[in-house]
Amino acid sequence: MEVYKNYVGLGVAGNFALHLEQAGESTDFKDVLTEDPNGPKGIFPFYIPEREGQLGLYPISSDTIILPHEACNVQPEPEVALICDFEYDAEGNVTEITPKFFGAYNDCSLRKEGAAKISHKKNWGRDTKGLASTLIPIDTFKKDGVMDTYRIASFLRRDGMLMRYGEDVELSGYSYFHGKLIDWLKNQINTQVDFGPLEPIGSYLKDAGYPKQAIISIGATRYTHFGETNFLREGDEVIVVVYDNNKYCMNPILSMANRGALEGDGISALIQKVVRG
Repeated sequence: MEVYKNYVGLGVAGNFALHLEQAGESTDFKDVLTEDPNGPKGIFPFYIPEREGQLGLYPISSDTIILPHEACNVQPEPEVALICDFEYDAEGNVTEITPKFFGAYNDCSLRKEGAAKISHKKNWGRDTKGLASTLIPIDTFKKDGVMDTYRIASFLRRDGMLMRYGEDVELSGYSYFHGKLIDWLKNQINTQVDFGPLEPIGSYLKDAGYPKQAIISIGATRYTHFGETNFLREGDEVIVVVYDNNKYCMNPILSMANRGALEGDGISALIQKVVRG
């Protein structure tokens, strides 16, 4: 997955109803005011190319999650990532965001109290984020485009048993999607300041030499009860699958996941083994 080393990595916080509450993160945003109370809360960085410190560590893997050395709960966050092109104006503001591909993504996160910024829980080194090696081209990121027929599901295999980890939901269930999400992303990148759990994304892009490409994870979906209450252990296997609901139904996807056979047209699957660092 070295192909993305020059891409900036950004995530959207709070773009799926109730996820922040399930993750115990809603209080992090208690002082963050948004125009739309039902909309996303902000953008966080998880990787900035060539940046010093933790954010400069390349975290993407398609097959492994490495647990941190510190004693801390670690939780998968099943979601969808967009592979995007960026354009800037003469002042360095992002003027265009063009999604080119989408696929299964794991915004794996530390669950620890007192982290000053969201990003402090998002990148603890190599193999701490997940992106499927098979991505799906985007014809148009608008209503009636290819993504409208897709769903996302996730599972955890533990001790030979496969459990549903996240709810099986339509991608159109995201609070902000299509053009509404793109307009929000551009404005948020250009205007977000260093406040509370958020960081000045526009400034980070400037420092990185205005990257032309990005991985944007657009928000974690809701957990099942098992997912909400179970954290990663060494030996677990995390599975996130994005699939075309016109070609596959929920139960066949479960059966395919159980067999370890998540391949085929209209499927982007991420399977990561959990190991100790």
